[in-house]
Parts: sequence; C-alpha cells; structure tokens
Amino acid sequence: MRMIRCLSPSKYKRGFKLLCSNLDHYSSHRFNLTNLPLSSLHAISARLSLHFNKYIQSHSVQSPKVWPYFLRACFKSQFFAFQVSGNSNNCLSKSCPYGTHIGKPHNSAIGNEWVQNWLGRSGTRGFSGESDRESISYDVVIVGAGPAGLSAAIRLKQLCREKDVDLSVCVVEKGAEVGAHILSGNVFEPRALDELFPKWKEEEVPIHVPVTSDKFWLLTRTRAISLPSPFNNRGNYVISLSQLVRWLGQKAAELGVDIYPGFAASEILYDNNENVIGVATNDMGISKDGSKRDNFQQGVELKARLTLLGEGCRGSLSEKIIKKYNLRGKVQGQHQTYALGIKEVWEIDASKHKPGCVIHTLGWPLDHKTYGGSFLYHMQDRQVSIGLVVALNYHNPFLNPYEEFQKLKCHPAIRPLLEGGTVLQYGARTLNEGGFQSIPYPVFPGGAIVGCSAGFLNVPKIKGTHTAMKSGMLAAEAIFGVLYEGLNMEIYWEKLKNSWIWKELYRARNYRPAFEYGLFPGLAISALEHYILKGGSPITLKHSKPDHEATEEAHLHSPIQYTKPDGIVSFDVPTSLYRSNTNHEHDQPAHLQLRDPKIPELVNLPKYAGPELRYCPARVYEYVPGDKGKLKLQINAQNCLHCKACDIKDPKQNIEWTVPEGGGGPGYTIM
Repeated sequence: MRMIRCLSPSKYKRGFKLLCSNLDHYSSHRFNLTNLPLSSLHAISARLSLHFNKYIQSHSVQSPKVWPYFLRACFKSQFFAFQVSGNSNNCLSKSCPYGTHIGKPHNSAIGNEWVQNWLGRSGTRGFSGESDRESISYDVVIVGAGPAGLSAAIRLKQLCREKDVDLSVCVVEKGAEVGAHILSGNVFEPRALDELFPKWKEEEVPIHVPVTSDKFWLLTRTRAISLPSPFNNRGNYVISLSQLVRWLGQKAAELGVDIYPGFAASEILYDNNENVIGVATNDMGISKDGSKRDNFQQGVELKARLTLLGEGCRGSLSEKIIKKYNLRGKVQGQHQTYALGIKEVWEIDASKHKPGCVIHTLGWPLDHKTYGGSFLYHMQDRQVSIGLVVALNYHNPFLNPYEEFQKLKCHPAIRPLLEGGTVLQYGARTLNEGGFQSIPYPVFPGGAIVGCSAGFLNVPKIKGTHTAMKSGMLAAEAIFGVLYEGLNMEIYWEKLKNSWIWKELYRARNYRPAFEYGLFPGLAISALEHYILKGGSPITLKHSKPDHEATEEAHLHSPIQYTKPDGIVSFDVPTSLYRSNTNHEHDQPAHLQLRDPKIPELVNLPKYAGPELRYCPARVYEYVPGDKGKLKLQINAQNCLHCKACDIKDPKQNIEWTVPEGGGGPGYTIM
C-alpha cells in the first residue's frame, strides 16, 4: 500500500506517517486508505490517541515499539469495525466514538515524550479514565460549531498568540460535519468578521456576492406592491452561512482549536457546588428498547475550566441552564419569542439570475394577524435562496407553515422565477425574535451563553450572524481575562452592554412587539420607530403571551384547505425531506420525548385538532389508528430537521427536544 502524502501541518507529519506505515501491515483487515482525505486521518488519529493512552497506561509501556501491538489490540477488539474510503463521511459514522477531528490529533497528558512529539504538543489537556466514562480536560469547552462558538474559539486563540499563552480549546458539534446543521437566509453583515479577520477579503472566504439591489414588497394574492425598503444592505453580502461556518472551522483548526463534529453534548456536568465543569456526550449504539447494540460506545466527559454554550436557537443545554439559574429573572427579561424559517435553494435559468438581488416581503400568504414574511436572495452560480418565516405565536391551529411556503412559491411575482429551475436543498430552523426584551443574563457559574442560544437576532434587520459572532468574540475576551488575568466572568455581561450589539438591539426593540396588533398597525408603528424616532422611543413595548399559549382551540377556526403540490414549484414533505440530506440511526431511542404520553390523545387532538401534524416541517408527527381504532400519536424521529418547532409550539409544552446520536440530522452544504 502506498504512503499517503501528508497535508497536515509539519509538526503532525511524523505521527501521520507512523500511522500510515503501521496500518500498512493491517490494511487487509479493515482499512482502505486509497485517497483517504485528511479529515479521515484526523478522525483516526483522534481515536487512536485516546485508546493508545489507555493501552500504554494499562500495560506500563513507554516505548514507540508498542504501536503495532496496540493496533493489533484495536483490531481484535473491533475498535475499527468500519471501512474508511475516499468518502470522508465514513469517519463520521456512529461506530467512531471519538469523532472527526478538524483540528489537531488528540493529545493526552500521559507523560510520554515520544507520544507528545507524535501529537505535536504538550498542552494542558488531560485524559482520565477514572470514572465510568472517559474524561478529557480542556481549559475551555465550547458547545456548538456555529458562528458564535467558532468566533469565540478563534478569538480566544488569537489572544493566546498575542500574549504567548497556551490555552486548550475544544469545540463539540452534533452535526456530522461543521456546517451540516447551519441554516440561514443569509444577507451577511461583515461587521464582526471585519473585527475578527481584518484582512479577510485577501483570503479564500466563501463571500463573493455583494448586495446589488434591495426591494421590499407587500404581497396580496395576485400583486406585489413595492414599498420603501427599511433595510440598508449596502456593503452586505448574499452568502451560504453553512459554507462560511466551514471556513471559520478551518481557521479555528489552523489556530489549534480541537473540533469534534458528530458528537452531541447531552448533559451538563456540575461539581459539588453546582458550578458547571463541562459537558458529556451521549452514548452511541443504544437500541430503541434501551439495550446496547454491538457498536455501543459510552459517552465522553469533556471537562473544562469554563464552558461556552453556543448551540443556536432553543439550545437544549442552554435552556436547562437558563432555567436552573433563573437567568432571565436576574435581569427581568421577558420570555423568548420565536419564528420558524423554511428555506430552499434553487438553481434557476441564467437569464433570470441577478446576483446580489435581495427581495423581502410581508403579507400574503399569511393572514393579517400572523407575523411573518418571505425572502428571496440571488446567490452565485445561478442559485437563489427562497424562504418563508412564520412567527410561532400564530393563533390558528390549522395553519401549516410548510404549506404556506408552498403557496408563496406559486405567487405570480415569484413562480416565473422558479419555473424551469431545480431545487438543490431544503431545510428549516427556528429563530429567536424576542430581541432586547428577551435577553437573559448570559453568565452562569462556570461559563456563559453566546449567540442565538442567548437571542441576539436583530429582527428588523433579519440578521443575527454578525451579533452572534460578536457575542462569541466578547465571551472569548472575557474568558481570557478570567483564565490569564484573574478577572471575573461577569465582565462578559459588561462587555455586551458596552458593545454595538446592545446599542443595535436596543434601537430595534419595538419592531417585533408592534406586530402584536396586526400587520398594518405593526407597519405604522415600525415606520414611526424607523423614520422618525430612529429607535429612540421613550417606551419599550412588551411581548404578549408565550408562543405555545397563543395557539387557540380548533373550534374557533375553520380548517385551511391547501392545494395539492404540482411538483414544479411546490412539493410534498417527503420530497423536500429527501433534499435536506437528513439521516438518523433508526434503531435508537426517540430524541423527541413526551413528558406525558396521554396528552396528545386527550388534549392536543380533541382540543387543537392535532397541531403537531402541521407545525412540524418534516412530518415527524402523525396520528395513526391504535387499539380499538382510537388515534394515537406516532413519532417518526428519523425525519427530524432539528428545527425545534415542536419544543416551542406544542400547546402544553409536552414535547422535549433532546439530542439524538451525534452525526444525525440534516446535512446542509449550501444553506
């Protein structure tokens, strides 16, 4: 077998060469290293290093000669019972318990000089197997490889270089790869990126299409009425956020951040004083009935001096932390409000494509009591992203956001653009709309919350990436002050309040609650705020009841009859779901859990006509005949897009969204 040319930084070449040369003898067993991508080598080395350390410790061996014997032990124990080929996704399989490693091969503090050389570093990470679960120690653990989490990791490593300090940083991500779960419009404001990488335009960043036109339409059933655009997108770019996040992941790895995609953080770790000391990933290889499958792998504890939660909107761990420490109550924050965004990326005819053209709409197909709107952005390569955002405080339980999106695409001003085109990808995700009024206190004992987990979206701008990135950068600066200068983590809160995030969200605070009074009163109040008061209103409007309480009983509304999809511009859910590249291990416990299994049949179905059937954009929930012909709720968890709408909109808050096995979910590439 040929030697693989090593593309990793020079200080890892020795380790990878050794890996390749020793695997040569065993390749006939399970490995095919032909055209093996670098990410797969990282995955293998990360996994090997952990088990290598355990093997050395248990056998009291301090010589590199142990390596071939360790490999043989690995194969005999089926540590590598999966094939590695030219497809990097193979190293994201559930059978790989230590994940794809975008950054450096994992280093464990075992005091062996040769191993330290192989791993390229003698940093402060540690490995422990004393508890039932394996434990790895870092200075900082970040949950979520999104704009906020990666910006925090990058900024922290930049500060380390500036001050010649070595802090170990780990990012754990539940998606199969960085960017796989990232979905956004996205018209990108580069303000935070300018601060993070002042010379980013000189690099190969996936930001190519500046905004060239900015239109704002009020839609009726048959017309598109042009209104003055309240957006100022000059200097902004039309991008794919999932692609930008991948680039941020590469930059973080270059700075020495360890990134583990395919690992779902499912548990917060606490010390005896209820301080957060890290997170734990969930077990893999558990069957639906709770038994352990042949490929069972126990979760890993990632312990940290400080933990950052950047899971995105409605993060499962973030929500637990907010409740446990009453973080909203500390600053008299209101409840969060949400919307569901549904999006497709199309490839259209070149004659119709206008790179940089940006269109936002209000009005149809939504009724005047339901807040929401659509977007249509011309990207590069004849691609167009189109989406509908529906506020989840809508009243009518018969409203179906997915079907409203299909109606939107049939509008006379939109359909001609899409006809003859091809849908490349589909997805959905909830977003925060509470704004300034709903920001929680972001600091908890042992860490902080960043990005959309805290809720820094600017609703009238329809932008949250720049604020998420900035919040991560501010948190990183605070962490560096704590770990290097002995400051208190409370400084993160002060930095936020003194930043442009705070000023921006304060000026935008009254736009979203203005639409509680309906579409046209909301437009009037928004115009007053934007053009006359310029965000300086002497009053702050309040949000009404939480989204789940806004759902009215079915007898107050009439069912909505939606047109059958035509297969040209409108499609059924299974067709769209296929385009999301969603995949979960079928034989695992459902990650969508009912707090009371009786509520769907006793409450949701008779009172609300089964709203789960409609608010979910992936047909996860359906009522099927059960015993004695009675309908019962069936959960098709394998369809889940991880949008979190069910966790938010269920009338009785009976559905809890938890993380499935790492690597499951959608596989976005251009969203």
